[in-house]
Amino acid sequence: MAASDNSPHLPNWPLARGLAAVLAVLGCAETLAGDLAANTRATLAVLETTDLHTNVLSYDYFKLAEDKSLGFERVATLIKAARAEFPNHVLLDNGDAIQGTALADYQALVKPLACDETLAMYKVMNQAGYDGAGIGNHEFNYGLAYLNQITGSRFDVDGVEVGAKPCAGPNFPLVLANVYSAKTRAPLFAPYRIISKTISATTPDGRSVSVPLRIGIIGFAPTAILAWDKRWLDGKVYVEGAVEAARQYVPEMRRQGADLVVALAHGGIDSVNYAPAMESPNAHLAQVPGIDAMLMGHTHQVFPDAASKVAAFSQAGVDKVKGTVNGTPAVMASYWGKHLGVIQLQLVYNGQQWTVDRSATQVQARPIQNADKTYVAADPSVAAAVAAEHAATIAYVKTPIGSTNFRLSSYFADVGDVSAIEIVNQAQAQYVADYVAANLPQYAQLPVLSVSAPFKSGFAGGRDFTDVALGDVAINNAADLYLYPNTVHAVRVQGRDIQNWLETAARRFNQIDPAKSTDQLLISTFPGYNFDVFSSPDIRYEIDVTQPLGSRIKHLSYKGAAIDPQAYFIIATNNYRASGGGSFPGLDGSKTIYASPDANRDVLINHIKATKTLTLAKNGSDRSWRFTKVATAGRVIFKSAPGQLALATAVGLDNITAINNDDGSGKALADYAIDLSR
Repeated sequence: MAASDNSPHLPNWPLARGLAAVLAVLGCAETLAGDLAANTRATLAVLETTDLHTNVLSYDYFKLAEDKSLGFERVATLIKAARAEFPNHVLLDNGDAIQGTALADYQALVKPLACDETLAMYKVMNQAGYDGAGIGNHEFNYGLAYLNQITGSRFDVDGVEVGAKPCAGPNFPLVLANVYSAKTRAPLFAPYRIISKTISATTPDGRSVSVPLRIGIIGFAPTAILAWDKRWLDGKVYVEGAVEAARQYVPEMRRQGADLVVALAHGGIDSVNYAPAMESPNAHLAQVPGIDAMLMGHTHQVFPDAASKVAAFSQAGVDKVKGTVNGTPAVMASYWGKHLGVIQLQLVYNGQQWTVDRSATQVQARPIQNADKTYVAADPSVAAAVAAEHAATIAYVKTPIGSTNFRLSSYFADVGDVSAIEIVNQAQAQYVADYVAANLPQYAQLPVLSVSAPFKSGFAGGRDFTDVALGDVAINNAADLYLYPNTVHAVRVQGRDIQNWLETAARRFNQIDPAKSTDQLLISTFPGYNFDVFSSPDIRYEIDVTQPLGSRIKHLSYKGAAIDPQAYFIIATNNYRASGGGSFPGLDGSKTIYASPDANRDVLINHIKATKTLTLAKNGSDRSWRFTKVATAGRVIFKSAPGQLALATAVGLDNITAINNDDGSGKALADYAIDLSR
């Protein structure tokens, strides 16, 4: 029978719904056993969205312009089409829904929602009729009190007050099996739910019948949330590995009457041996008995994808064409509403239970972009539902906070431009230096430096770059310069740690063979948001891209002298990096000397307000690094937005040439070449 409110594992299930589920399950079981013939078959479409990150509309709040390449309002059109195609369906979201745009920040931080107000993202998901959702790591970014409120939960954790009744939340269940309250040792959310559906099936003699089906959904979040959002979660919750949680709850779900089990696994696929703390455990999770289908996310990739170059997608046991992971049908629907995941499960009733015919099951990640490069039409009901929230967010992000006499862009950040990076580093360094001087006298004599990365570096195409125009700088521009709602952290490291830090960041580049006469691509698949750089006149270094990984940083110096491997420095960074995000050697939280409650973005906004006018000479031209000079027989190429060569020249990059204005990828990117000998 289905679990009810008195189960110690399910603290958030209202009693009435639990009893209703019990009755529904019992009735369904009797119907199946009495009336359904063996070899009855049905198709069930499991529909997935993931990593929506509050991209409700096809709109870029940083550029204050439409962006048709993303947005729930377009994937909502795909959802309607899939429902028409597959009368038997279940619609699920895989987490990272409530954070990621200025709209999300506005509702969480600027004008927080009242208890009776529904989050914009949940409002449109309610309207779309979701059946359930998982919880990702970014759901925790605004803290447990906020998450408790907007999910309509009643967390029994320290520091969270609950009222007489729950606040407004989504109309669908949220599941999370591997995050627990430290106070009660019970799951923070219901670890799983069993959803009752009535589906159409075909009997062996060709008759169409309506039959009940019980679909169990279970959710998993990355265990690294404890490090990434330590300031919110430390001492309040604890985690366990996804595989351990699945082994506990999947058999329980089957005992409670689940005909099928769908894992909402907010992680990707990794090729390493299993460890409970691993960020992407899904190759191992897929092997837990009883899981029929797996929804993936977090890594913002598309799966299945026959053309994918992701190494983990080509490992043994993973079929990137058919969409299986160790035999389990699996899908990852990209991010920001760019795709809809569809798993067409072929079900067979064997006389006692439903089974999945994996040989006939099909998996797709359906894009919102058509074959002719146009985009599907937006569902107009989505924009109508959030019109007030959208208008309020636009008004908020237009608020001026300063001015600039140069363009702050990341179009050429991969090859040395720091115009969009230095002001971030200056803000972080000043903030940390002020705090150390006032509160940490034991570290007052240590140099304070800062690293930041070009968060927008073309991953999503030619529009995915920071570009702040001359003139007024508004809040939306600051959000463009610092994309994520991280908080400032300061770490105390030694010179050798800085060397290792930069060696890891230099993974951004492929190894270049100087003797090769054909074109070589400079930029690797290492994410741009992990390409940490300094931008200070005090520190200098070279990156030798002809050398293998781990041997690229040359001539690292501080104030003109070779950096002392034993000397100590304070580096201003963010909570993600300081706590281990990106797997930088030695950064695991143990070197943090200050974990600020203030967001990097807010620190940047306040710094720009105090500076008033940004100038290229003072705030955008202190380039700390250079490529080691080397002549190459062939061209070394990289990609950026088309038509920006003049901008490269304006910031002093005179070794860049434009090759074409369309690289053929369909992502509005152009090819450029860099002369490494200059």
